[in-house]
Amino acid sequence: MSPSGSEPPEIVRDRPSVRVSNRAHDWADDDAPGLSLLARLDDLRRRLVRMALALVAGFLVAFAFITPIVEFVLKPLDAVLPAGSHLIYTDPAEAFMLELKVAALVGAVVASPYLLWQVWGLVAHRLGAHARRMAVAFVFFTTLLFLLGASFAHFLVFPWAWRFFASYATDYMQFLPRIAPTFSLYAKMVLAFGLVFQMPTVVFFLARAGLITHHTLIRQARIATLLAFIVGAILTPPDAVSQVLLAVPILGLYGVSIGIAWVFGRRRNQAD
Repeated sequence: MSPSGSEPPEIVRDRPSVRVSNRAHDWADDDAPGLSLLARLDDLRRRLVRMALALVAGFLVAFAFITPIVEFVLKPLDAVLPAGSHLIYTDPAEAFMLELKVAALVGAVVASPYLLWQVWGLVAHRLGAHARRMAVAFVFFTTLLFLLGASFAHFLVFPWAWRFFASYATDYMQFLPRIAPTFSLYAKMVLAFGLVFQMPTVVFFLARAGLITHHTLIRQARIATLLAFIVGAILTPPDAVSQVLLAVPILGLYGVSIGIAWVFGRRRNQAD
């Protein structure tokens, strides 16, 4: 022992490496600047495994209630078909595969809050020390906006589109839609609306990062209007009502995004 009573030099030199090693194995400490590349890769692996397990758990929960879920999706569609028309399946495994696809989609929605939490953990260390305080808000509003978009598609847009397709039935053409392509179209529309409704969340983070301002969004309003109707034409059936039903919410979300960019972009400027 040295005269001052301090520990031997070799023990003092060993302490920092032990501390860094402990932090490297703490996968939740995303703000630790001392983490090495291998530690971050290990963190990524752990999060991907957790996300995969969450998807499996969501799938199993959804499959346990698959009958009422399938009825919730398909019965309203069957109700608006012309007299004598019904949903059909022509492949022996088609109905079973439909249940698996429905369970996978619903399971992903059920697990989405946890998935978003894990994604946030991966990028939080790049967003600054305040990122942890925003994690709950990020998960809550992203999930809420996706559910709003999916509900808008399920209860309003897709029934309109379905009536449009069924309107082509005549006395010599009977509309007998198969369940597999029907659900495929339904899933694409629900996912499209869920993603479009994320616009305010995306603009919020871009404004906080200083990458966009409300002045930019206002200047590009005419282009945004054109793009809204183009997106509506691409993602909906070729009738004017369905296109407007998608374009109008996009424009409304664009207006909300301008307000978000104005409020949070100004706060950032004041903070700077």
